[in-house]
Amino acid sequence: MPKGYVYILKCVDGTFYTGSTIDLELRIFQHQKGRGANHTKKRLPVELIYVEEFQRIDDAFNREKQIQGWSRNKKEALIEENYEALSKYSECKNESHYKMWLRLRSASKIENKE
Repeated sequence: MPKGYVYILKCVDGTFYTGSTIDLELRIFQHQKGRGANHTKKRLPVELIYVEEFQRIDDAFNREKQIQGWSRNKKEALIEENYEALSKYSECKNESHYKMWLRLRSASKIENKE
């Protein structure tokens, strides 16, 4: 299986595009010529701002899908190699988050004791 790359492009309008490929140079060329994804061909020129290399293309593809699900802040932390911020933006913030659950659980124990 060929090596793979996951990459992040910054488009002229400031948006990010995350993709994966086996030939990074060719793929960036295709994006710049408007033969890449619909997102990038409407937002030229693009700038390569982040790359990860993998021994297998399927690993790169899986990483691409993971990064695509991230917030812009989390992607910026990855690009800037700001691992403290990356960790912060990785923390779940929804109501079912375990920290919220622990607080609620602690509050209910206090109420039950009274």
